[in-house]
Amino acid sequence: MTKQRFTLATAAVLALAATGAAWAQKSTADGIAEYRKMLEDGNPAELFEAKGAELWVTKRGPKNVSLAQCDLGKGPGVVKGAFVELPRYFADTKRVEDLEARLVSCMEMLQGFNAAEIANTPFGRGEMANVTALATWIATESRGLRFNLPQGHAEEQRSYEIGKRAFFYRGGPMDFSCASCHGVDGQRIRMQDLPNLTRNPGDGIGFAAWPAYRVSNGQMWSMQLRLNDCFRQQRFPYPGFGSEATVALGTYMGVNAQGAESIAPAIKR
Repeated sequence: MTKQRFTLATAAVLALAATGAAWAQKSTADGIAEYRKMLEDGNPAELFEAKGAELWVTKRGPKNVSLAQCDLGKGPGVVKGAFVELPRYFADTKRVEDLEARLVSCMEMLQGFNAAEIANTPFGRGEMANVTALATWIATESRGLRFNLPQGHAEEQRSYEIGKRAFFYRGGPMDFSCASCHGVDGQRIRMQDLPNLTRNPGDGIGFAAWPAYRVSNGQMWSMQLRLNDCFRQQRFPYPGFGSEATVALGTYMGVNAQGAESIAPAIKR
């Protein structure tokens, strides 16, 4: 009888512990979500949006021209809806470009800036900071719209396949890939859920949120910077700005986010 009571008591304690752990896990995730919601009303990304909107119409560069005629894929000067259809193929550069790479192409073609110099500028400095501000404003203009990346051109399809291979490629001293953290459901790190970027709804939560303001370091992070940080965590060498591999990763995640609502610019830890 005593043994039976002991067994029942042990089972009850284990069940209670499991329930408590599940409750704690859920409450942590909920708490983070509530924290982000509270910050949304005062998202510092609004400052970058305002700067980007001004940069778009300001005459600058060696040619003293604005970006008002930059073609982001929907025709010269059309901004609304462009963000949710990038990366895509552009005939004038003969390559697939994401938003940031496309902005640098426009800055070179229209304003006369040196694209190579911008690409070699650290994130958050000089003209690279302006690229991030422009990307933030352009993303804002498509907030609430749904991702619908084109895949009609052969180069767009090729970019998707390269991005898929890059996403699952394991390497580096830790034998990591993007999929190590973002390839399955239910992954967590630092008490936060890791979205599954291979499909919706996870990819909508992940890819659809960038550019985003990072509270932890007080900076606006573009998608290119976010991907660079992933490479850092994998202990991979940093890819070049606008590299084929980086843009292809964006294509892969963007296509996977088909139908997801854009929430960029978001606010992150």
